[in-house]
Amino acid sequence: MAKDKIFLIAPGFTDPKRDDGPFICPHCNQIEGILASFPDLDAKLEVTRLPFPRPRQPVIDLIGEDNQGLPVLVLGDNPPADAKVAGGQYFINDTSRILALLAERHGFPKVH
Repeated sequence: MAKDKIFLIAPGFTDPKRDDGPFICPHCNQIEGILASFPDLDAKLEVTRLPFPRPRQPVIDLIGEDNQGLPVLVLGDNPPADAKVAGGQYFINDTSRILALLAERHGFPKVH
């Protein structure tokens, strides 16, 4: 069984276009929060934190240059019907849907 892979922007990044950092990605940070709150539930997940600047080669290698926005969940097995597909890989890049799938597929609590 292939693991689901989640890609996040590493928190505390700087942006060369701004001088008021460091920053967090608000979308990635929602997922960081649930991962940190329930560390025992991520055993079936492969979590990768990438630098802010593009290109994000590990994501490009899986789902292409057009899909390197983060967060993204690349699905291992049994993708849901609403998953997008690129390069033969199924993925979800909507934060709310990623959180729902973490609950459905990995036992994390649901968002209220």
